[in-house]
Amino acid sequence: MSRKELLQLIFAQVFLLGAMSGLRLAAPLFTLSLGYSAGAVGALVALFALSQVFMAIPVGKYSDRQGFKRPMTYAIFAAVLALALLTLFPGIASLCVAAMVVGAAAGVTQIVLQRHIGRAANSIVQRRQFFSWLAISPSISSFFGPYSAGLIIDHATQASGDLSSFRICFAVLGCLPLLTWLL
Repeated sequence: MSRKELLQLIFAQVFLLGAMSGLRLAAPLFTLSLGYSAGAVGALVALFALSQVFMAIPVGKYSDRQGFKRPMTYAIFAAVLALALLTLFPGIASLCVAAMVVGAAAGVTQIVLQRHIGRAANSIVQRRQFFSWLAISPSISSFFGPYSAGLIIDHATQASGDLSSFRICFAVLGCLPLLTWLL
């Protein structure tokens, strides 16, 4: 695997995980703006990880059989569709669906890319280097996603935190997995 291919995979993970981490910031803010309780916010945030618990082993087996392109494509388009649904129909039900689906897509991305990079390495030293570089991407996305979402929610419209600013935020977050697909 060349450095260019490794960087493409790293940035592919950054954009998809950035969409998830941005939504993980925007979701509680949107939920609170709708008047739901802190308990509802906690349950919503837990949905991001719920689907990953049940999907980890089947996704690993599937990617062993299919490689990384097919599961990545499914994850990318599931995340885009979930965020499009949330943009078009903002509400608690679509937010819960988006949280589960985008969380699952992020989990699929991590599993599939780790498997692919592990198999692409030609030596133990190269494997360590590849995984070291890949380990940076969740940190970058954990900064990039929430920071972008916060800026959009605050500054996209005249009234900070109104429904339109959340819709713009969800639409922009929905474009990030498309960048992953391009990579």
